[in-house]
Amino acid sequence: MWEGIAAGLATAMDPANLAWVALGCLAGTLIGMLPGLGPITAIALMIPVSYSMEPAAGLIMMAGVYYGAVFGGSTSSILINAPGVASTVATSFDGYPMARAGQAGRALALAAYASFSGGVFGALALLVFAGALASWATAFQSPDYTLILILALSSIAAFAERGLVAKSCVAALLGLMLGTVGADPESGVPRFTFGRLDLMDGIAFILVAMATFALADAFHLLTRGGDDEPRTAAGRHVRLAPGDARAIVPTVGRNSVLGFLVGVLPGAGATLASFFAYTFEKRFTRNPACGVAAPESANNAACMGSFVPLLTLGIPGSGTTAVLLGVMLSLGIQPGPRLLAVDPGAFWGVIVSMFAGNLVLLALNLPLIPWLSRLIRISRPVLIPFVVAFSLVGVYLTTLNDFDLYLMVGLAAGALVLRRAGYPLAPLLLGFILSGMLEENLRRTLYLADGSWASLAERPLTVVLAVACLVVWIAPLWRRLRHRADAAGAS
Repeated sequence: MWEGIAAGLATAMDPANLAWVALGCLAGTLIGMLPGLGPITAIALMIPVSYSMEPAAGLIMMAGVYYGAVFGGSTSSILINAPGVASTVATSFDGYPMARAGQAGRALALAAYASFSGGVFGALALLVFAGALASWATAFQSPDYTLILILALSSIAAFAERGLVAKSCVAALLGLMLGTVGADPESGVPRFTFGRLDLMDGIAFILVAMATFALADAFHLLTRGGDDEPRTAAGRHVRLAPGDARAIVPTVGRNSVLGFLVGVLPGAGATLASFFAYTFEKRFTRNPACGVAAPESANNAACMGSFVPLLTLGIPGSGTTAVLLGVMLSLGIQPGPRLLAVDPGAFWGVIVSMFAGNLVLLALNLPLIPWLSRLIRISRPVLIPFVVAFSLVGVYLTTLNDFDLYLMVGLAAGALVLRRAGYPLAPLLLGFILSGMLEENLRRTLYLADGSWASLAERPLTVVLAVACLVVWIAPLWRRLRHRADAAGAS
């Protein structure tokens, strides 16, 4: 192992490779800041550049593009509530209200420091535990993934604010329903397409994300009074508020661990890690600084964790790592168990380069914060058309279908109605994101059970996850009963 790390250090510290890391991080950050152009698009745009490079250098650059895009994706989420990347949706929940309150610089600084810490922890864990974690990840089967996804959806009810449990569950169900639109993945039969070929491929994530957050928020600003005008106080300060560092250190620590472990699981990824981290953290604190730091540290650590199944097993855990797998094959790098023995320089070089990449990302983003935070000072007559145009252009460039623009406006209007009725929109988007994975793994689980659920109970991991789901389901009921008992005792 130490010989391999030494070879990787020599590869990563080569001046040319360091330059490629910096280029990849810069390109990924700039593309990630644009709603609709996430890590997959960033990697796709940089593929032609990698063809003329040495295999290890090309892979190092592409890895920088990947986590650079995730690092930069929080910017649009915080400033204009336009989370074009799924893994930064949770960041907008507390980050955007902070920006609206004149604390855009603080929110961006929190995101930068938390992302850096999560990325460094993930790279360190990847360096030490890559081989062991690959074996651990293979122990998960479809029943386990099904229960993990059910646990993620169930946490909506368990961690919802008081009085919003039922509405959160309804919103999540609406998201699951939207996720079933399109051709059945197994039989190819159209579902809920109403005869339109435009819906055969389903509804794009970027469309739902931009409709429920950016566009719905623009409609909300348009129909409200002057209370929603952006404030200018503290808009350009990069410094954290007093007490922020002390508050987020434990938050970043535990959610970096959580994010990395979730990222190791094939098919889970940074999106699930960020939602898990946010809901878990809000169970213990209402501090918005922790609400920004938790998902940012988790999604960057998860990005590092996703390289475990990719490098050691050749299994892409997400769409982004699937594109990376194609890049590796085109560069002549065969991922899998033999990569460590055949090309240790590439294997360890990518991992070691992540430390340099995270330093580059921090150095790039901190100086930009004072300038980026000024975007929130734009007045409403300029801000609303900007957000609407950004949303429509982002979706059209992704789908190249004018029908999606009409659908997006319709979904935004529906989201505005739900928002006015007090329904949280985050569970809706989470349900939509997880619907495809849940359906696929549930079908496999039913096939494995073959009418006998007792066979699934023989696996300890499945039993533990099932018990965790039951605990999460009982938690809201227990909380309500305890609240009633306290109220009765007080009277």
